[in-house]
Amino acid sequence: MAQQDERQAPPADPEHRTTTVEQGPFCFARCVCGWRGPARRARSQARTDATGHPPVPNL
Repeated sequence: MAQQDERQAPPADPEHRTTTVEQGPFCFARCVCGWRGPARRARSQARTDATGHPPVPNL
């Protein structure tokens, strides 16, 4: 069962709201724009991925 981390990365762009989600021993960042970061064991690294994720171009 996936669990959300209560801490969220501050949005750099209003269209890019990120959260971290846990799946088993891993945590990954995801954004409302559709971006998803790699699975990490450290929540802090997933949050770092979220704050620096590249924008996904609108198709």
